[in-house]
Amino acid sequence: MKLKQFVKDWTLPVAIAVGTVVYLLFYLLPFLDGAGDTLGEVVDAIFPFMVFSTLFSTYCRIDFHQMRPHRWHIGVLVAQVALVALNVWIIFQVDADPEQKLLWESVLTCIIGPAATAAPVVTAKIGGNINTMTAYVVMSAFASALMIPAVFPLLERGVSTGFWAVFFIILQKLAMVLVAPLVLGWLVQHYAKRLCAWIVSIPDLSFYLWAAQLAVTSGVTVRNIVHSDAGLRTLLMIAVMSLILCFVLFLMGRWIGRQLGDEIDGGQASFQKNTALSIWVAYTYLNPVASVGAGCYVLWQNIVNSLELYEYRKKH
Repeated sequence: MKLKQFVKDWTLPVAIAVGTVVYLLFYLLPFLDGAGDTLGEVVDAIFPFMVFSTLFSTYCRIDFHQMRPHRWHIGVLVAQVALVALNVWIIFQVDADPEQKLLWESVLTCIIGPAATAAPVVTAKIGGNINTMTAYVVMSAFASALMIPAVFPLLERGVSTGFWAVFFIILQKLAMVLVAPLVLGWLVQHYAKRLCAWIVSIPDLSFYLWAAQLAVTSGVTVRNIVHSDAGLRTLLMIAVMSLILCFVLFLMGRWIGRQLGDEIDGGQASFQKNTALSIWVAYTYLNPVASVGAGCYVLWQNIVNSLELYEYRKKH
């Protein structure tokens, strides 16, 4: 019973540890090489589906009638767009230095990602408003679905390869992962009510789907680090920058939320990112090593989340 309670209380660090250990077992044990290669291909194939399923389970719980924008929604989104623009400007300035460019691309993958699908669940667990947070997750998904295809072709593919062609390819794939779950969730709520009721009846389904996704994300991150051509110094700089960014986004979101009426939700909306999607788009459309930034951000983000959950449990 104590072990079960420990896993429940510390789901996020446990998920990170499981993903890391499983990958290292396949990497370090020679007789698992064949199975590891096959499993790697399976993980790459199902990664987008895991993001889709977590979003879908979240959207099945949404009260669409309460999907109204709040002032803090606009504040956090404007801050995110401003940080993305600043980050892109910095990347253009350091373009001649591959190490610096890689460092700032890894920061960008963290900033540009949408809010985590489990953010409403975590927010509710620490005393926030699950409805307004869920509304922000939807808005954030649409914002990232537009920003990522607009920015990434400029950084790696180049306009010469056909900016609009790359833009629409990335937009189409992101729409399947970010927008389609919303549409399907609405359809299930209205036309498959028994299925919707069954999904909603499973306690914390989105949270545990996110934990499973987190385990896979951790394994993918370790894989990208192990097979990276980047030096140790670069990888350490990426880890440190993602740590600094985590606290910057958290404190910035808290400040915006405090000014605009919801400090807890503002903080979670700003810093709790869908890192699985960020990792996927980074190693698919940007630079695989840049995904290490989002992978490290997973660790820092979930340490903060775990501490928040612990403090809230202790107080209540």
